[in-house]
Amino acid sequence: MSSAPLLSIVSVTEARPHAPEYHAYSAMLAERTAHEAREAGWRVERVAAADVSVGTSLRRTERAAALVLLGGEDIAPEFYGAARGYRAEGAHAERADEAQILMVGRALDRGTPLLGICRGHQIIDVALGGTLVQDLGEHSGHRNDGVEIHRVMSDHDVELLRGTRLHRALGDRVVTRSAHHQAIDRLGAGLRVAARASDGLVEAVEHETAPITGVQWHPEDPRAPRGQLGALLAGLATPALRLAA
Repeated sequence: MSSAPLLSIVSVTEARPHAPEYHAYSAMLAERTAHEAREAGWRVERVAAADVSVGTSLRRTERAAALVLLGGEDIAPEFYGAARGYRAEGAHAERADEAQILMVGRALDRGTPLLGICRGHQIIDVALGGTLVQDLGEHSGHRNDGVEIHRVMSDHDVELLRGTRLHRALGDRVVTRSAHHQAIDRLGAGLRVAARASDGLVEAVEHETAPITGVQWHPEDPRAPRGQLGALLAGLATPALRLAA
């Protein structure tokens, strides 16, 4: 049996027949994440949280040394005390929401390293009692609206806050690829802002004491700056090894 640490990469679903182009792009991002993790020495297991029961998702990620929560559908508003009917609202995946929220709580209790990407970043906030801005409006600069899926990503700079783990990993400022129409509003308990965009939006968070980090952008996108995803995955490795010792 491999002695490599196990990384659970948790996506929303393995099938979106109602949105094949979007699903193909999401699947490509998930595979790029898995490939880079394997190259970095992780043993990878992928879990699609909407496709199985909540209990099954939790059991399949039970022994993970670290977790990555990927992007996907908007979180159902009931999980952060808001209403449906907002602009650009799409399909929700409540089973995935519930499972991933529980994964964040478990990771916090156990000290398990966890990285949230886009939706995963927002899941971290909601799991810890935070809220979301439900829609940034058209032409926000954080997503290209009304274009083919391969052009939806928007490039913009993000400033990393000094004294954070992300600042030590990535430096003062990074170029990011993003495609979100929601954002963190009120911070969840124990979280601090680790990065902001020029318009003030929260672009990354990290827990003050636990190895939990969220980024609103997509470091796994093919056109993201080289080494960005690797640096974030490396940030999971050190606390995972310490936990296993």
